[in-house]
Amino acid sequence: MDGVLFDLDGVITDTARFHFAAWRQLAQQAFGVSLPDSFEAELKGISREASLQRIVAFAQLDGQYTVAQLAALATQKNENYVAAIKQLTAADILPGIQPLLVALKARGVPMVIASASKNAPLILDRLALSAYFTAIVNPNDVHQGKPAPDIFIAAAQKIAVNPRKCVGLEDSVAGVAAINAAGAVSVAIGHASELSAAAVVVPTTAALTADLLEQAFEQYQH
Repeated sequence: MDGVLFDLDGVITDTARFHFAAWRQLAQQAFGVSLPDSFEAELKGISREASLQRIVAFAQLDGQYTVAQLAALATQKNENYVAAIKQLTAADILPGIQPLLVALKARGVPMVIASASKNAPLILDRLALSAYFTAIVNPNDVHQGKPAPDIFIAAAQKIAVNPRKCVGLEDSVAGVAAINAAGAVSVAIGHASELSAAAVVVPTTAALTADLLEQAFEQYQH
């Protein structure tokens, strides 16, 4: 195992609640619609632009906005979100993640963030975790978002490693598909029934260890 490629939301910290609150705020302000709790799953693991398209469709306003107007709405949502995530602290790191990062660093395994979030640098800074990561892939530099493999291929390139020599960590169906398509070994956090495409599924981040990742790699590398 020559590298570990991390998603951010739902793996290192849970900013999904901040994302959904920001989208809810925008949907109410811009479209006058209330997003139901069940809609949160529709937005998991996809880009800001794709999320906005789904909300516009939910509001039955397809075709009503110019590209420039949609870009302005996406920016407004991000401003809502950035204001919220400034409240993050190291207490918001998910269970087991800090010991995992310490163990991987001690073994000399490079780590890269492969997240659709354009705010990943700010989030890692708030969590005081930036020093563990060799690089952060900027989603603006990636041609296609998840479930396409581009972001995980780019993450492996950042550490000059073949993706097939890496383990990827994800909590979404789209993310697992992206890891698999990149040729890396997928380890997923969540419900095994939903994430059955992953090589290994653990119920929570607390179950993640460096040994588990090494074993997953040895067993499932292509």
